[in-house]
Amino acid sequence: MAEKLVVVGQDGAGLPLAMRAVEAGFRVVGLDEDEWRVKRLNAGEPCVEGVGAGALAAAHASGRYAAGTDAADASGFDVCVLTSPVRMRNGAPDLGPLGAAAGRVAPFLRPGATVVLEGVAYPGTTEEFVRPLLEHGSGLCAGDDFHLGHSPHRAALGNPRWRLGNTPKVVSGIDAASLRAVTDFYGRLVRETVPVSSPRVSELCALLESARAHVDAALANELSIFAAHLGVDVWEAVEAAATTPFAHAAATPGPGGEDPCLPLDMAYLPWGIRRGVGRTFRLVEAANDVNAHMPAQVVDRLCLALNRRCRSIRGSRILLLGLSPVEVAKTLCRLGARVRAADPRAADWGAHDLVVPAGVEVVEPDAAELARADAVVVLGGQDCYDYDLVQRASRFVFDTRGRCRGPNVERL
Repeated sequence: MAEKLVVVGQDGAGLPLAMRAVEAGFRVVGLDEDEWRVKRLNAGEPCVEGVGAGALAAAHASGRYAAGTDAADASGFDVCVLTSPVRMRNGAPDLGPLGAAAGRVAPFLRPGATVVLEGVAYPGTTEEFVRPLLEHGSGLCAGDDFHLGHSPHRAALGNPRWRLGNTPKVVSGIDAASLRAVTDFYGRLVRETVPVSSPRVSELCALLESARAHVDAALANELSIFAAHLGVDVWEAVEAAATTPFAHAAATPGPGGEDPCLPLDMAYLPWGIRRGVGRTFRLVEAANDVNAHMPAQVVDRLCLALNRRCRSIRGSRILLLGLSPVEVAKTLCRLGARVRAADPRAADWGAHDLVVPAGVEVVEPDAAELARADAVVVLGGQDCYDYDLVQRASRFVFDTRGRCRGPNVERL
């Protein structure tokens, strides 16, 4: 019988992993506390970018994938991957969701099983936080009875070249046997594994990659502000810069704010540096400051664009494609705009302690809704929107993600 894998969390980190594991021959249980998400997945409706309906249908057809909310479904697992997010609350990391996930699977740990924390975690989280919870809940000893390790989640959303299978995977374990077990597991899913000496190294690697993404985004965002004043299309410059054969990651501007389905709050790494070293992380904090002001920049640019079209933001009908960052919707409502939003994840926000802002009506982005809007604002980068239809049906598109082109399009 195929080995059993439990993936806790079926969002942007957990679902692609589950799909790849099914392809590799595992029996996969996708545990998630969000009943709405589980129902969608079991009905064959993927709810994250990067996983299409075809992949989910193939997983169901294999008979080796099912999503569920009952922790008892984890019984008898060989490998468990925890993808529960860690976010900031009141200025410090909230490890509650991760702790709850570890506590749910701990009673089903058995000798020889492997548990991996996958995602962003401050160095020491795996060994000092997750390990005691697993040991207490199972009565087993990590290292002696079961294997434990950490691996950063890597994803390049919207990039068809790099997928889970061909992206090198950093792996770690609390001891040599755990490292072998974690390496063997991911070795069945990816083309190349990159072992490191400890979970702390792996956790710092995850923070480094996330910090670099924030800094790159801040660079592109600040350039977009200057480019608008210079009359230059920053997206054309970004696309040209991406053609260099040297070590260059294509950084693109965006509306700022945190995606509610991603695990890292921008303050996580600076908090850790202040706590552990007693110093500020000046580069990341400066980048975070730039990114935090992008929602206001989006609204300012939209107001100017409407003014050039002899319209005021007050009373204008604005359709947002994507609700994150929510500050954009809230500010537009305060300014008197009539705001509609199309976001397939809106019903899923309750699991992330987020709500649709007051005054915002959630709609479907069909041709009629697009045509009625004075401005359509592309905030989300999801592939779920028909961007050809957006361009054809809309009078004016303000695009913060570089998805649209045309005479009726203005890009951030």
